[in-house]
Amino acid sequence: MSSVEIRPVTGIAVEPWLDELARLRIEVFRDFPYLYDGDLDYERRYLDRYAQSDRSVFVLALEFNKLVGAATGLPLKEADDAFQAPFRQLGADLSTVFYFGESVLKRDWRGQGIGHRFFDLREQYAEDFGFQHTTFCAVQRPEGHPARPQGYRPLDDFWRGRGYFPQNQLVADFDWTDLGDEQPSHKPMQFWMHSL
Repeated sequence: MSSVEIRPVTGIAVEPWLDELARLRIEVFRDFPYLYDGDLDYERRYLDRYAQSDRSVFVLALEFNKLVGAATGLPLKEADDAFQAPFRQLGADLSTVFYFGESVLKRDWRGQGIGHRFFDLREQYAEDFGFQHTTFCAVQRPEGHPARPQGYRPLDDFWRGRGYFPQNQLVADFDWTDLGDEQPSHKPMQFWMHSL
């Protein structure tokens, strides 16, 4: 990890890296469990929402100024409605929650502690702004999914080790096209939460 610089940037300061980040999201999310057949134009529009927020954070992992990983976050109140909806249905105070978007890292840089740094810096950022909780959501796939690789290990243990726990009453609904499919299909996304 010695050659990797971890650099937090906020809001529009991320602009020079947005195209790389859009491509990285597509690359990483092609793998199980997301199986996401990504679209660069959609990715740029999605990331622009973060870039336009003055309270968003992008934690960039750079090797010689080339993006090898990134993690994002912004106040839940500024996230897409689909992410807010489960919290609103429960009557939760959205102003207390900071939402973590993606955490993506190229395969060759995994297992070196970068994922922990992504969480450390986003949690510190959220705490500095006075948020009481951090949350993210992850796709739920059935155990017997035909595309599940042999020996696949979900990140649940990593997340629990960071103090995050699944919230069964908080599930968002999303549609996207899986690799090899022609039409989008419904996916449940389970929220995990942590109190700061």
